[in-house]
Amino acid sequence: MKWTRPEKIAGDARCAEAPPAGQVREPARSLPVRRACDVLVVGGGLSGVAAAVAAARNGARVMLLERSFALGGLATLGMVTTWLPLCDGHGRQVSAGLAEELLKLSVRDVRHGRTSAHFEGIPPAWKVGGSPAARAQVRYRVNFNPCAYWLALEEWALAAGVDVLYDTRVCQVLKSGQRLTHVLVENKCGRSALAARMFVDASGDADLCFLAGEETESLDSNVLAGWFYYLTGDELVRAPLSHRYHAQGAREGAAGPFFRGDDAREVNAQLLGSRGLIRHKLDELRARDPQKEIEPVMAPTLPCLRMTRRLCVPRAMQAAQVCHTWLDDTVGLISDWRRAGPVYAVPLGALVAERTVNLLAVGRCLAADVTIWDVTRALPGCVVSGEAAGTAAAVALQASGGDLHRIAVPELQRQLRSQGVLLDPALLTPSAPVTRPPATSIGAANSEDDKVG
Repeated sequence: MKWTRPEKIAGDARCAEAPPAGQVREPARSLPVRRACDVLVVGGGLSGVAAAVAAARNGARVMLLERSFALGGLATLGMVTTWLPLCDGHGRQVSAGLAEELLKLSVRDVRHGRTSAHFEGIPPAWKVGGSPAARAQVRYRVNFNPCAYWLALEEWALAAGVDVLYDTRVCQVLKSGQRLTHVLVENKCGRSALAARMFVDASGDADLCFLAGEETESLDSNVLAGWFYYLTGDELVRAPLSHRYHAQGAREGAAGPFFRGDDAREVNAQLLGSRGLIRHKLDELRARDPQKEIEPVMAPTLPCLRMTRRLCVPRAMQAAQVCHTWLDDTVGLISDWRRAGPVYAVPLGALVAERTVNLLAVGRCLAADVTIWDVTRALPGCVVSGEAAGTAAAVALQASGGDLHRIAVPELQRQLRSQGVLLDPALLTPSAPVTRPPATSIGAANSEDDKVG
């Protein structure tokens, strides 16, 4: 299908460069501080949920802001329903803690599975008693029902004591010196302020980092994408759908049109174009078999953007520096979902803002360059970084006055290990010859990479 960008958003459509339609002055006003907490997490995707629950379990009063009306982000509302591997592809598990807990939660309600819908539970080899030889043959991953998952996530977060606030968007922040003090939000109560001692940016687009004055980088190479489900007769089928994308966020070799994730018109154009892609796919399916009743039943309710805006700090993750390398501030391990072999250390330095001492970034917006962004944005990386950040926020409050730059890393690592996080340098030793990601790795539309990425 050839998709044409609407003329009204052709060219560079960034908000800041759009032709002005006059100006108005908003009157200055005092805003009520409606709530206060220890740790405020912006974004209810899996990275944000993990950060919120980790902080709450470590004794913090936690507020989780989400602009939509369900948790899970791309995993649930975006229909990207594959929990990518927690193992290295050679039979060794490298991610555990909340990553494993949330993987199991995603398929809690799966009994016998649905092959065409890809509702598939834990592989037998990875259940209790599975042999190392069997685990080397199949990766530790599952496929889940997105509706069942967001219902379970909400119950799970509330049970941990997290204060979930839906339909709330961050508009601005307030700082005092190097500390964030408040976020200004809009919701049904109008505009108000929320106070906190620690902040976690799990927005997916580094919105909080950007507003706090941190250095960020944006990509304009996102493509059309939209997984969806349809009924054909009595059979529920999952349809992964995406244009070709470049694993390092480049346009060359990918299939346009291309979109930014930090511009309102670009985001809307990506969503509208992706829905057009879904409609076209449905037309193809119906034309292929006109005797069958084919009806869509679940489609994304948010734009499925892969790489948008991220935090930039000197300790940003680079594949060559963190692959099979233990770092002094390692707070988690993740594997490469695209191929067996590589294991990466996630350093605390890639999560901590440079100019704001009480701000962390997790998931898609942590500091990771294009050599590894395609890995850190996936579910295991989101949850591993989320648990590390939520725990770090709670530990910093207790031991360093909320200053992440002065946190005792060994104490944080001890706490993470006590929570089941795998922090063993031996797991970074290659277990088989490693095939490193090629510099020009590209995910093809409807290829195996696209089906999970």
